[in-house]
Amino acid sequence: MLGNLFRAKERETEEHWVSISDVMAGLMVIFLFIAISYMLNVRLKNDEIIVYKEEIEKLLDAYKNLQSALYEELSAEFEGSHAKKRQFRTVWHGYLDRETIRFKKPFRQGDDTVPTAFKNVLRNFFPRYISILTKSEYKNEIAEIRIEGHTSSEWFDAVGVDVAYYNNMELSQDRARNVLQYVLEIRHPKIMDEKEWVKKYLTANGLSSSKLIFHSSGNQNREASRRVEFRVVTKSEKLISEIEELMKRFNKSEGVN
Repeated sequence: MLGNLFRAKERETEEHWVSISDVMAGLMVIFLFIAISYMLNVRLKNDEIIVYKEEIEKLLDAYKNLQSALYEELSAEFEGSHAKKRQFRTVWHGYLDRETIRFKKPFRQGDDTVPTAFKNVLRNFFPRYISILTKSEYKNEIAEIRIEGHTSSEWFDAVGVDVAYYNNMELSQDRARNVLQYVLEIRHPKIMDEKEWVKKYLTANGLSSSKLIFHSSGNQNREASRRVEFRVVTKSEKLISEIEELMKRFNKSEGVN
Protein backbone atom coordinates (compact mmCIF):
# COMPACT_ATOMS: atom_id res chain seq x y z
CA MET A 1 0.00 0.00 0.00
CA LEU A 2 2.74 2.40 1.03
CA GLY A 3 4.76 1.37 -2.04
CA ASN A 4 1.84 2.09 -4.28
CA LEU A 5 1.51 5.52 -2.70
CA PHE A 6 5.19 6.34 -3.35
CA ARG A 7 4.92 5.11 -6.92
CA ALA A 8 1.85 7.30 -7.44
CA LYS A 9 3.73 10.31 -6.04
CA GLU A 10 6.68 9.61 -8.34
CA ARG A 11 4.39 9.45 -11.37
CA GLU A 12 2.73 12.69 -10.30
CA THR A 13 6.13 14.38 -9.91
CA GLU A 14 7.30 13.12 -13.28
CA GLU A 15 4.10 14.34 -14.92
CA HIS A 16 4.57 17.70 -13.18
CA TRP A 17 8.13 18.06 -14.53
CA VAL A 18 7.00 16.90 -17.94
CA SER A 19 4.39 19.67 -17.93
CA ILE A 20 7.00 22.27 -16.89
CA SER A 21 9.38 20.99 -19.57
CA ASP A 22 6.63 21.30 -22.17
CA VAL A 23 5.93 24.85 -21.07
CA MET A 24 9.64 25.73 -21.15
CA ALA A 25 10.02 24.16 -24.57
CA GLY A 26 7.03 26.12 -25.79
CA LEU A 27 8.45 29.33 -24.39
CA MET A 28 11.79 28.62 -26.01
CA VAL A 29 10.05 28.15 -29.36
CA ILE A 30 8.22 31.44 -28.87
CA PHE A 31 11.42 33.27 -27.92
CA LEU A 32 13.22 31.67 -30.85
CA PHE A 33 10.42 32.76 -33.19
CA ILE A 34 10.62 36.31 -31.81
CA ALA A 35 14.40 36.33 -32.22
CA ILE A 36 14.20 35.03 -35.79
CA SER A 37 11.47 37.55 -36.61
CA TYR A 38 13.60 40.35 -35.18
CA MET A 39 16.63 39.18 -37.15
CA LEU A 40 14.57 38.99 -40.34
CA ASN A 41 13.18 42.48 -39.73
CA VAL A 42 16.68 43.84 -39.15
CA ARG A 43 17.89 42.13 -42.30
CA LEU A 44 14.95 43.47 -44.31
CA LYS A 45 15.56 46.95 -42.94
CA ASN A 46 19.26 46.69 -43.80
CA ASP A 47 18.34 45.51 -47.30
CA GLU A 48 15.93 48.43 -47.63
CA ILE A 49 18.63 50.84 -46.45
CA ILE A 50 21.06 49.44 -49.02
CA VAL A 51 18.49 49.85 -51.80
CA TYR A 52 17.69 53.36 -50.55
CA LYS A 53 21.36 54.35 -50.52
CA GLU A 54 21.82 52.95 -54.03
CA GLU A 55 18.87 54.99 -55.29
CA ILE A 56 20.26 58.13 -53.65
CA GLU A 57 23.66 57.51 -55.22
CA LYS A 58 22.00 57.13 -58.63
CA LEU A 59 20.20 60.44 -58.09
CA LEU A 60 23.43 62.13 -57.06
CA ASP A 61 25.21 60.73 -60.12
CA ALA A 62 22.40 61.90 -62.43
CA TYR A 63 22.60 65.41 -60.94
CA LYS A 64 26.39 65.55 -61.26
CA ASN A 65 26.20 64.27 -64.84
CA LEU A 66 23.65 66.98 -65.68
CA GLN A 67 25.86 69.67 -64.16
CA SER A 68 28.93 68.35 -65.98
CA ALA A 69 27.12 68.15 -69.32
CA LEU A 70 25.82 71.72 -68.94
CA TYR A 71 29.27 73.00 -67.99
CA GLU A 72 30.90 71.24 -70.95
CA GLU A 73 28.36 72.71 -73.36
CA LEU A 74 28.70 76.24 -72.00
CA SER A 75 32.48 75.90 -72.05
CA ALA A 76 32.41 74.78 -75.70
CA GLU A 77 30.08 77.64 -76.63
CA PHE A 78 32.10 80.43 -75.01
CA GLU A 79 35.64 79.03 -74.76
CA GLY A 80 35.66 76.25 -77.35
CA SER A 81 38.23 77.89 -79.61
CA HIS A 82 41.10 80.32 -79.22
CA ALA A 83 39.00 83.14 -80.70
CA LYS A 84 36.02 82.39 -78.44
CA LYS A 85 38.21 82.17 -75.35
CA ARG A 86 39.95 85.43 -76.18
CA GLN A 87 36.62 87.21 -76.67
CA PHE A 88 35.10 85.76 -73.51
CA ARG A 89 38.04 86.30 -71.18
CA THR A 90 39.84 89.33 -72.60
CA VAL A 91 37.11 91.40 -74.26
CA TRP A 92 34.15 90.48 -72.08
CA HIS A 93 36.19 89.97 -68.88
CA GLY A 94 34.27 86.73 -68.38
CA TYR A 95 35.00 83.72 -66.22
CA LEU A 96 33.27 80.35 -66.38
CA ASP A 97 33.29 77.55 -63.82
CA ARG A 98 30.96 74.67 -62.98
CA GLU A 99 28.72 76.94 -60.90
CA THR A 100 28.56 80.31 -62.61
CA ILE A 101 29.39 82.57 -65.52
CA ARG A 102 30.93 85.74 -64.15
CA PHE A 103 31.53 89.16 -65.68
CA LYS A 104 34.07 91.24 -63.79
CA LYS A 105 33.48 94.91 -63.04
CA PRO A 106 30.77 95.52 -65.67
CA PHE A 107 29.45 98.68 -63.94
CA ARG A 108 31.03 102.01 -63.09
CA GLN A 109 31.69 102.37 -59.37
CA GLY A 110 28.54 103.37 -57.48
CA ASP A 111 26.38 103.32 -60.65
CA ASP A 112 23.53 100.94 -61.47
CA THR A 113 23.07 101.95 -65.13
CA VAL A 114 24.05 99.17 -67.54
CA PRO A 115 26.99 100.61 -69.55
CA THR A 116 26.97 100.46 -73.35
CA ALA A 117 29.99 98.13 -73.38
CA PHE A 118 28.22 95.63 -71.11
CA LYS A 119 25.03 95.90 -73.18
CA ASN A 120 27.09 94.81 -76.20
CA VAL A 121 28.35 91.82 -74.21
CA LEU A 122 24.84 90.87 -73.08
CA ARG A 123 23.41 91.10 -76.61
CA ASN A 124 25.96 88.54 -77.76
CA PHE A 125 26.08 86.38 -74.65
CA PHE A 126 22.50 86.03 -73.47
CA PRO A 127 20.81 84.58 -76.59
CA ARG A 128 23.56 81.93 -76.83
CA TYR A 129 23.20 81.20 -73.13
CA ILE A 130 19.43 80.74 -73.40
CA SER A 131 19.81 78.62 -76.54
CA ILE A 132 21.73 76.08 -74.47
CA LEU A 133 19.48 76.22 -71.41
CA THR A 134 16.35 75.62 -73.50
CA LYS A 135 17.68 72.40 -75.02
CA SER A 136 15.48 69.41 -74.23
CA GLU A 137 18.01 67.79 -71.90
CA TYR A 138 18.16 70.90 -69.66
CA LYS A 139 14.95 72.87 -70.07
CA ASN A 140 12.71 70.76 -67.84
CA GLU A 141 15.41 70.45 -65.16
CA ILE A 142 15.83 74.18 -64.52
CA ALA A 143 14.32 75.71 -61.40
CA GLU A 144 15.91 79.17 -61.59
CA ILE A 145 18.27 81.26 -63.71
CA ARG A 146 19.84 83.70 -61.28
CA ILE A 147 21.33 87.06 -62.20
CA GLU A 148 23.42 87.96 -59.16
CA GLY A 149 24.85 91.39 -58.43
CA HIS A 150 27.97 91.45 -56.22
CA THR A 151 30.05 94.29 -54.79
CA SER A 152 33.24 94.80 -52.83
CA SER A 153 32.89 95.59 -49.13
CA GLU A 154 33.71 99.31 -49.22
CA TRP A 155 31.48 102.26 -50.08
CA PHE A 156 32.80 105.36 -51.85
CA ASP A 157 31.81 107.58 -48.90
CA ALA A 158 33.39 107.18 -45.48
CA VAL A 159 30.66 105.18 -43.75
CA GLY A 160 30.52 102.32 -41.26
CA VAL A 161 30.76 98.67 -42.25
CA ASP A 162 27.04 98.00 -41.81
CA VAL A 163 25.96 101.09 -43.75
CA ALA A 164 28.35 100.14 -46.57
CA TYR A 165 26.79 96.66 -46.63
CA TYR A 166 23.23 98.03 -46.79
CA ASN A 167 24.13 100.56 -49.49
CA ASN A 168 25.88 97.88 -51.52
CA MET A 169 22.88 95.59 -51.11
CA GLU A 170 20.64 98.20 -52.69
CA LEU A 171 23.19 98.92 -55.42
CA SER A 172 23.75 95.25 -56.28
CA GLN A 173 20.00 94.60 -56.39
CA ASP A 174 19.44 97.56 -58.72
CA ARG A 175 22.23 96.37 -61.00
CA ALA A 176 20.88 92.82 -61.16
CA ARG A 177 17.36 94.09 -61.87
CA ASN A 178 18.60 96.42 -64.61
CA VAL A 179 20.52 93.58 -66.25
CA LEU A 180 17.40 91.40 -66.10
CA GLN A 181 15.30 94.14 -67.68
CA TYR A 182 17.84 94.69 -70.44
CA VAL A 183 18.28 91.03 -71.45
CA LEU A 184 14.51 90.53 -71.63
CA GLU A 185 14.31 93.42 -74.10
CA ILE A 186 16.95 92.02 -76.47
CA ARG A 187 15.44 91.73 -79.95
CA HIS A 188 16.72 88.28 -80.79
CA PRO A 189 14.55 85.44 -82.17
CA LYS A 190 15.57 83.02 -79.42
CA ILE A 191 14.80 85.50 -76.64
CA MET A 192 11.51 86.50 -78.23
CA ASP A 193 10.43 82.88 -78.78
CA GLU A 194 11.33 81.83 -75.24
CA LYS A 195 10.45 85.05 -73.41
CA GLU A 196 7.59 83.62 -71.33
CA TRP A 197 9.73 80.67 -70.25
CA VAL A 198 12.67 82.95 -69.47
CA LYS A 199 10.46 85.30 -67.42
CA LYS A 200 9.24 82.33 -65.42
CA TYR A 201 12.73 81.31 -64.30
CA LEU A 202 14.93 84.42 -64.54
CA THR A 203 15.48 86.24 -61.22
CA ALA A 204 17.50 89.27 -60.08
CA ASN A 205 19.40 88.93 -56.81
CA GLY A 206 21.50 91.55 -55.04
CA LEU A 207 24.04 89.97 -52.69
CA SER A 208 26.06 93.05 -51.69
CA SER A 209 29.48 92.01 -50.35
CA SER A 210 28.33 88.66 -48.93
CA LYS A 211 30.42 86.62 -51.39
CA LEU A 212 33.72 88.40 -51.77
CA ILE A 213 36.60 87.16 -53.92
CA PHE A 214 40.07 87.10 -52.37
CA HIS A 215 43.64 87.16 -53.60
CA SER A 216 45.81 84.13 -52.82
CA SER A 217 47.35 86.30 -50.08
CA GLY A 218 43.98 86.36 -48.31
CA ASN A 219 43.31 90.04 -49.03
CA GLN A 220 40.05 91.08 -50.66
CA ASN A 221 40.19 91.38 -54.45
CA ARG A 222 38.02 94.47 -54.78
CA GLU A 223 37.92 94.57 -58.58
CA ALA A 224 37.03 90.88 -58.94
CA SER A 225 34.41 91.20 -56.19
CA ARG A 226 32.54 93.84 -58.24
CA ARG A 227 30.80 91.53 -60.67
CA VAL A 228 27.61 90.17 -62.19
CA GLU A 229 27.09 86.41 -62.26
CA PHE A 230 24.68 84.14 -64.11
CA ARG A 231 23.93 80.90 -62.29
CA VAL A 232 21.59 78.04 -63.10
CA VAL A 233 19.79 76.24 -60.27
CA THR A 234 18.35 72.86 -61.24
CA LYS A 235 15.17 71.44 -59.73
CA SER A 236 17.11 68.69 -58.01
CA GLU A 237 19.81 70.96 -56.56
CA LYS A 238 18.04 71.76 -53.28
CA LEU A 239 16.91 68.17 -52.90
CA ILE A 240 20.43 66.94 -53.59
CA SER A 241 21.92 69.16 -50.89
CA GLU A 242 19.39 67.83 -48.38
CA ILE A 243 20.08 64.23 -49.42
CA GLU A 244 23.83 64.73 -49.13
CA GLU A 245 23.36 66.06 -45.61
CA LEU A 246 21.17 63.07 -44.69
CA MET A 247 23.76 60.70 -46.17
CA LYS A 248 26.50 62.31 -44.08
CA ARG A 249 24.42 61.94 -40.92
CA PHE A 250 23.52 58.33 -41.77
CA ASN A 251 27.12 57.36 -42.51
CA LYS A 252 28.25 59.03 -39.30
CA SER A 253 25.69 57.07 -37.27
CA GLU A 254 26.80 53.85 -38.99
CA GLY A 255 30.47 54.60 -38.37
CA VAL A 256 31.27 54.92 -42.09
CA ASN A 257 34.13 57.24 -42.98
